[in-house]
Amino acid sequence: MISPDFPPDERERLIAVRSYNLLDTLPEKDFDNITSLAANICDVPICLITLLDAERNFLKSCYGVSLTESPRETSFCGHAILEENKIFIVEDARKDERFKNNPLVTSMKAIFYAGVPLINPEGYPLGTLCVFDTKPRTLSKKQKLTLVALAHQVVNLFDARKRNRILLTLQDELKERNEELKHFAGIVSHDMKMPLANIIITSDILRTKYGSLLDKQGNEYLDYLKQSSFTLSEYITGLLDHYESNKTAAAKKETFDTQDLLEEIIELLNIDVDCEINLPDENMEMHANKSALEQIILNLVANSLKYNDKDKIKIDIDCYKDTDYYYFSVTDNGIGIPTEELDHIFELFATTNNIDRYGKKGHGIGLSTVKKLVDKLNGEVKISSKLGEGTTFEFSIQKS
Repeated sequence: MISPDFPPDERERLIAVRSYNLLDTLPEKDFDNITSLAANICDVPICLITLLDAERNFLKSCYGVSLTESPRETSFCGHAILEENKIFIVEDARKDERFKNNPLVTSMKAIFYAGVPLINPEGYPLGTLCVFDTKPRTLSKKQKLTLVALAHQVVNLFDARKRNRILLTLQDELKERNEELKHFAGIVSHDMKMPLANIIITSDILRTKYGSLLDKQGNEYLDYLKQSSFTLSEYITGLLDHYESNKTAAAKKETFDTQDLLEEIIELLNIDVDCEINLPDENMEMHANKSALEQIILNLVANSLKYNDKDKIKIDIDCYKDTDYYYFSVTDNGIGIPTEELDHIFELFATTNNIDRYGKKGHGIGLSTVKKLVDKLNGEVKISSKLGEGTTFEFSIQKS
């Protein structure tokens, strides 16, 4: 018997083998189906899918035997991975110097062997798809081609599982980082709101006590300080709402009337401009996530108020339902959104070049939160707009 040599790049080959995380794993139906198919096509009693570790031949799938591994020094597969041919065949191991007195031959009657190396995309032989028989024999050209094709499929399965494992790992990492970011956003929001409130109060105190002593520019600086504090406070609130949207979307459903909901939203907005808001003609009873729906409509109506240059703002809100969904629309007579920006309007931090009626630029969080909430409620949101004339947002949420 002659034990197989090690490939010159054995260290790199072993790294490749272990990168698949398949050593010492349980049998899987996908691989067992291949060994069963190969055994039947080649008309042999035994078929294996093997992975060559440093000192052993691990059997990922076995047809016809109940082993899980064997010593590498006695394996046929150790020789097969050294061959440059697509398939390594031993027609009668009793007559081959490499396998005389090999325990697989003497004890298990492994007389015939045909093995196809499992070559990964980087070119490393991981193991083999191989068949055994207890008598000398040959394979037909068709059987050889089929065995090679099935070996390629085994490698495809290896790679698919590796990619899936990597994707799951990345998914877990992203989930962990998102949780960290949510936690960070909550801490920052909490810790910054009080100092900002103090800045706003202090600017009012300074104006009251010392405003008469300041020139026009000094008073303008106080206005700028106060307005910047309000802007930063709104930004922080929006960011916190965005990262809390998962929690909002998970809130329990409740039964309520659309009329009551919309009136509550209008009251929350504390509108101080000339505005006409037209509510739906008919009241609609709903059983849904009220807090999520309130946040969606609140964001949309607030946008309609801010991005409007008309002397009289007009906002039309409509709703209806069918068997599976509730539908809402919010239409305004505002400044509109350029067509080329509509595809990106729901992306986080995406902003248009528009300035709102107070001279401020948006922060790109509100509409992203709307999209996120609608998606969580198994609905869809879309937008249509015409510059100078207005914008319509339409969205749906699933009933059950």
